[in-house]
Amino acid sequence: MTHTYRLVFDCPDQAGIVNRVGDLITKSGGWISQSNHHSEAESNWFFSRIEVLADSLNVSRQEFEELFKPIAAEFNMNWRIVDSAVKKRVVLMVSKGTHCLADLLDRWNSKELDCEITCVISNHEKMRSLTEFYGIDYHHVPIEKDNKQVGFDEVGRLVDSYQADAVVLARYMQIIPPALCEKYQHQVINIHHSFLPSFIGARPYHQAHRRGVKLIGATCHYVTQQLDEGPIIEQDVLRVNHSDAVEDLARLGKDVEKTVLARGLRAHLEDRVLVHGNSTVVFN
Repeated sequence: MTHTYRLVFDCPDQAGIVNRVGDLITKSGGWISQSNHHSEAESNWFFSRIEVLADSLNVSRQEFEELFKPIAAEFNMNWRIVDSAVKKRVVLMVSKGTHCLADLLDRWNSKELDCEITCVISNHEKMRSLTEFYGIDYHHVPIEKDNKQVGFDEVGRLVDSYQADAVVLARYMQIIPPALCEKYQHQVINIHHSFLPSFIGARPYHQAHRRGVKLIGATCHYVTQQLDEGPIIEQDVLRVNHSDAVEDLARLGKDVEKTVLARGLRAHLEDRVLVHGNSTVVFN
């Protein structure tokens, strides 16, 4: 991949933002390879993601950050500069369903996902051989029904020990406790097998079948303390009809789930997701 620095920011909207940022990049010798902006009229909020060829700058990244700080303060920005050469460290979590985990491991192995998958954590042993086939650490951490906190304490320890930048729930069928949600805000990514906000919670295909839906879907979102209500990153749908049983919905839905999760994770890895409140702007 081309080595770039990603300048990602959001702030109250006003005139002159793009001009001031662009002028600094130009004066620093920067060559912009990609630029995305969005102005949200309802909230009067501005979002931007700019990629600059790293080798084009006539200052170091640290020097550029120092030069950018006055602009960030002037416009009251939430901002970060990300080096594309530094791979994000990802922990995958899974229960018994294989399709999302297998898909992510294959995409990672084929270099489609630019990250470092550091380990897989599961509350079952079932996925060990699949994970270790790819040379990735596997940790079986049981979540006991009567004392879940012990298991989640170990999950938290492992995530910390691997210095994870993102945690992906690839059909991990346990509710993440509030403390972990807060600690890793906008870093825990979940795939929910329905088109949220419809059919929140358990057994969404059963809920959809009882409702007689004609579309089923999947939603990739950040995990928050409110079950299945976190900021949405990616979604997609598939048409079904009255002749499809619950088992058919689940079978058909698996393809949507793994595709949506992969797209959502890729957007996160490439710093294309900007969270504002409980909503997101996702740049292509």
